[in-house]
Amino acid sequence: MKQIVEKIKIQANIRLLTGLHIGGSKDNVEIGGIDNPVIKIMLDKGKPYIPGSSLKGKIRCLLEQMKGVKLGGSPLINSVFGYTDGKSISKLIVRDAYLTDESVELLETCDNLDMPYTENKYENTIDRYTGTTIKGGIRQTERVPAGVLFKSEFIINVWKTDEQDAPKDEECSLLMFKDAVNALENDYLGGSGSRGYGQIKFENWKYFKASKDSDWKMSKVENLITW
Repeated sequence: MKQIVEKIKIQANIRLLTGLHIGGSKDNVEIGGIDNPVIKIMLDKGKPYIPGSSLKGKIRCLLEQMKGVKLGGSPLINSVFGYTDGKSISKLIVRDAYLTDESVELLETCDNLDMPYTENKYENTIDRYTGTTIKGGIRQTERVPAGVLFKSEFIINVWKTDEQDAPKDEECSLLMFKDAVNALENDYLGGSGSRGYGQIKFENWKYFKASKDSDWKMSKVENLITW
């Protein structure tokens, strides 16, 4: 079994440049209510958040598209993100991303929102032949408004099996992470990206490392990645 010799923690704020929609459950939607709700923390006033699974899945998909990999994925990508064959264990942990305190205050004191923390955007499906609205084509989509910040956190496990593996493993994982983040900033997160939703930007990067030498306690380091 490969040995974990180091853990790298990477933190950054995710700024919404356009409204974000990551779908949630419709179980609690009232008749006449929103058609497409966002995912929320129901035990914390219904605040929206970004699931780590959504972030991880999106950046993995973008990396696979850029490399043009076939079904089964790239061995290199699988080595970082894991694979269901039971042999490739994920090196990358992606935490759920929650609103910053400043953004919570901004949303709670905003008088122009349709719902607590979110906005309601009406959309219309048009019949291209008649130029009129298709029956049932008007719908309401809930979005987290542009301008707010979410706190994101990533953990990269660095493994080795011999003296040469650890530096190579760390460098490879960080380079892949950088490519994934740059790709995401030039794409979108969540749904309806082709209609302008989900444009984001990462800000305020912070890096930490932990190892046996530090008793596995995280210590801040500088400039692990040059953007």
